[in-house]
Amino acid sequence: MKFDVAIVGSGLAGLSVALHLAQTRTVAIISKRALLDGASNWAQGGIAAVLDSSDSHAEHINDTLVAGGGLCDEAATRYIVEHGREAIEWLIEQGVPFTRDPSAEMGFHLTREGGHSARRIIHAADATGHAVQVTLEQKVRAHPNISLFEHHCAIDVITSDKLAGGKVHAGAPHSPSQPRCCGLYVQNVKSGEVLTFEAEHTVMATGGAGKVYLYTTNPDTATGDGIAMAWRAGCRVSNMEFIQFHPTCLYHPYAKSFLITEAIRGEGGLLKLPPEAGAAAGTRFMPMYDERGELAPRDVVARAIDFEMKKRGLDYVQLDISHQSAEFLIEHFPTIYARCLELGIDITKEPIPVVPAVHFTCGGIVTDLDGRTDIPGLYAVGETACTGLHGANRLASNSLLECLVIGRACAHYIAGEARAETPALPAWDESRVTNADEEVVIAHNWDELRRFMWNYVGIVRTTKRLERAQHRIALLKEEIDEYYRNFRITHDLLELRNLVDVASLIVTSALSRHESRGLHFSRDYPDTLPKALPSVLTPPRR
Repeated sequence: MKFDVAIVGSGLAGLSVALHLAQTRTVAIISKRALLDGASNWAQGGIAAVLDSSDSHAEHINDTLVAGGGLCDEAATRYIVEHGREAIEWLIEQGVPFTRDPSAEMGFHLTREGGHSARRIIHAADATGHAVQVTLEQKVRAHPNISLFEHHCAIDVITSDKLAGGKVHAGAPHSPSQPRCCGLYVQNVKSGEVLTFEAEHTVMATGGAGKVYLYTTNPDTATGDGIAMAWRAGCRVSNMEFIQFHPTCLYHPYAKSFLITEAIRGEGGLLKLPPEAGAAAGTRFMPMYDERGELAPRDVVARAIDFEMKKRGLDYVQLDISHQSAEFLIEHFPTIYARCLELGIDITKEPIPVVPAVHFTCGGIVTDLDGRTDIPGLYAVGETACTGLHGANRLASNSLLECLVIGRACAHYIAGEARAETPALPAWDESRVTNADEEVVIAHNWDELRRFMWNYVGIVRTTKRLERAQHRIALLKEEIDEYYRNFRITHDLLELRNLVDVASLIVTSALSRHESRGLHFSRDYPDTLPKALPSVLTPPRR
């Protein structure tokens, strides 16, 4: 397989890069499942951008910096915010059906979410991600220069330092002669065959790592693949301890990973204690934690809910927006209304049971504003990357904005690069055999990892819990590495291998931060240090 550009991931970041490049380059999009099975398709709230004269770049930048706990890169934040409007205009040109409002300046309805000082979230009802992805998917499928590889799972990138005489060998990623990414190995999930993709430019757009935790709003594809592959190739990662827990995931035995959008609180939804709280049932609790109440940033709201649940022995709290008219709720939140109704919850008459769940990976592969990583020819865009925009806590609806702005910048950089020949790459070693016990062990390890990450590396952390998790991860990693070296690979093994690598990065980063900041709250270090510094991990020399 030979292409100018290989893109791993089919969310908004990946599709944006592909569409901006396809006029002049041959592009491969590699997707673990179907094209629409990623987190972008699940995004409900919308995209934050300054689209009204009553708003300003300065206010959006300030809101982002405040939410980010002092850890945002100000130059990156400014760049992404200032390019927001043109990113939205590009989506409108593609035909994305955003919710209209004839009285608004641009003719589109803008909502407000937690941490924002103004209405600046453009949306398509409460299924923005789906509307955007369906629109771009049609463009991608129709483009003659884009080849789609659905149900294909990336294994590892191939760097020039590992090539010698057509054989893969152990190289030195940090040698003076800078290695370059030449492509990657990819497994066809259905057939098991491993393909070699030669590409002058390889883009990681694989999303986050929510599946490293037991409870998450993320789809099953969110296994940190890009972060793990880039780390193994020799790229630095940053701020991996900052895992955002969305405050409001639907609590119901039959509602796996269903998010209740931030916009519910933006439109007046109130968090209250449930009947199980006894005499305190029905009481609003957010004003006790923050003067912004339900509109406080996500880390504040998630910790408040977590504290109330633990203090009172509750399984959930309630989010009540039933004081709004039924017409308003059905118009603005049709997806949530319909899903809740299927489960016997009428949001126009009763509150919604909610719990916090892992939602977003704020850290990731260190990149510049063109998506470039430490390795020439390897790029990262979207949730898998760390540009510095999100700092210690992502501001609501800034994620899709980052996908669009950095995706476009990455494509423009690649398009401006002179073409070069990639070396011939060796085929994958298919000589390994399958082990009958492998699947059982993988399923057990997957479950064990997600449970102890939830229990030991959650919303509130301690050094002892983190060390306990680190010890368990080391044992799992040893076992998984043995399987990977000796047996035929499977999709589940690849994902588990990546999850264990990412879990290790999260725990190592958390142990290195001797303070509480943003999404990282430590009982052993409850204070915030005067100077905000990112945590940067560098791979060991190999």
